Amino acid sequence: MKKVAIFPGSFDPFTKGHHDIVLRGLNIFDELIIGIGYNVAKKTRYFEIDDMVEKIKTLYQHEPRVKVVVYNELTSNLAKKHKANFLIRGLRNTTDFEYENTISQMNRKLNPELETVFLITSPHFAAVSSTVIREVHKFGADVSDYLPYKV
Repeated sequence: MKKVAIFPGSFDPFTKGHHDIVLRGLNIFDELIIGIGYNVAKKTRYFEIDDMVEKIKTLYQHEPRVKVVVYNELTSNLAKKHKANFLIRGLRNTTDFEYENTISQMNRKLNPELETVFLITSPHFAAVSSTVIREVHKFGADVSDYLPYKV
């Protein structure tokens, strides 16, 4: 049976830390779907979603096992739609674990076939967060060290 994983997130923006999780996930899964979701807790996006989709697709243009989708539904339903039995999530710290564990439990309740796999962030990406990157970029500082594409 093909092992398909969804890597969900708002990816606003998609960072080198996210890229690292995708590359490591490809060592585990046959196919990895990057699901760019609309986060109801965030009123607006800093980076345009269509632009982010194009940047991510270009980044993985030579990796046929990676797909990019945009969704506005429960992640557990997205997984069912794409016949994915795994969610992949990166954890930088214990705060991430507490948040992700709660979501994982709910996803499992909504879709009992869905298993969440946590990957610990590589140490050199532990301080990288989309929130910090947005703030730094907003004030004109160079964020190129943190993104796997040009802004």
